[in-house]
Amino acid sequence: MSEDPTAELTEMAELLTERNLLERRIAELLGRPVSTGPIGEWIAKRVFAIRLEDAANTRALDGWLTTGPLAGKSVNIKLYGKRDLLDITPAHLPDYYLALTGPKSAAVSSRGTHAPVLIDGVYIFDAVELVSTLHERGVHVGVASSVRVGDWQAAQIFPQATSPVLVLDDAQRRMLSLFAG
Repeated sequence: MSEDPTAELTEMAELLTERNLLERRIAELLGRPVSTGPIGEWIAKRVFAIRLEDAANTRALDGWLTTGPLAGKSVNIKLYGKRDLLDITPAHLPDYYLALTGPKSAAVSSRGTHAPVLIDGVYIFDAVELVSTLHERGVHVGVASSVRVGDWQAAQIFPQATSPVLVLDDAQRRMLSLFAG
């Protein structure tokens, strides 16, 4: 801590003013308050042609894929600053979880770190299959469900495509690359 708490408070107030101005501009684009949920949904809608659910508070359902082999399938969209855990609502499963994530996180304290919003990887999970696999392994299914590295790798559709479930075209890859770290 600084010798002069007033200087630190002044700097924090100035930084929060800048942040508030940026968040106001982002909220205008989103049409909703700024948080990772609406940001992820906004990006996914444009990249994956998802028709978003009208109500923002529908449990475990953000929208439906509208094109390709998954057209009509429901999706729950997640945007995480780091790739580690996945929030699952087992009582209200969509057809798929679409996770847009930052880099794999280390299993260490978050103290002193920064979790920027960026997209290093995109993953699509068949919700029923994933929950079944986690139950077979004895993994708690719910908020912050632990997903193995191999499961993340098998579900990856960006930047590398290891999952055949949803194949991205060049335009989609370019759009996602705009958010890469």
